[in-house]
Amino acid sequence: MAESNGARVALVAGGSRGIGAAVARRLAADGAAVAIGYRAASSEAEALAREIETAGGRAIAVQGDIGRDGDAAKMVEQTVARFGRLDVLVNTAGIGPYRPLASVDENFVRQMFDTNVLGAIMLTKAVAAVMREGGRIVHVSSRLAYSPIPTSTVYAASKAAVSAMVHGFARELGPQGITINAVAPGVIETDMTTKIIAERGEQIRTMTPLGRIGQPDDIAGIVAFLASDDARWITGRTILADGGLT
Repeated sequence: MAESNGARVALVAGGSRGIGAAVARRLAADGAAVAIGYRAASSEAEALAREIETAGGRAIAVQGDIGRDGDAAKMVEQTVARFGRLDVLVNTAGIGPYRPLASVDENFVRQMFDTNVLGAIMLTKAVAAVMREGGRIVHVSSRLAYSPIPTSTVYAASKAAVSAMVHGFARELGPQGITINAVAPGVIETDMTTKIIAERGEQIRTMTPLGRIGQPDDIAGIVAFLASDDARWITGRTILADGGLT
């Protein structure tokens, strides 16, 4: 049965951990009902939903692999079925393994682009179809889209496609009152970056004017802004959020 009390409703794809979980907590704290999308981490997603509800918010967990045919639409349908509407999409779902060119094969490229590009496009299509009163769409790109490092090129290319996508779709979605933007983080301390921080953490700190590694909440604050009415005049843009990395 659908719930609706006039509050905004957000779907956070990839919301069970890392940046996605920080975004889900922030949007819930800002008063939105949140659907926490997850691929396999059901226990983490359910625990986060309970945490938000215990704090007085509204949240559900919705399962889906955005790189698989039909799952993006299914997650949107489940969100609308529960909350009656959908106003905000934040897509933090993605995969990011690195390989040198000599180790790249067709399956590696397809998996990367199916999740990072195809999934982002199909989520955008699905939410645009149900955002009746305008809306906010925020995807996650990467600093590597602008400056790939060795072995990251396929991942960087997929994230460059995300930045191109938001630039292009802004023209199509603007007449519906929908803004679409991306955030391109540098290295953020999550379970996905444990290895790179262990190997290069001190180097990254010294290259960053702020002298630290980025945290999920640093990105969540930018996403919350882009999802707000204050960002109504920003669309088709990618915000580079890397702490001023040089």
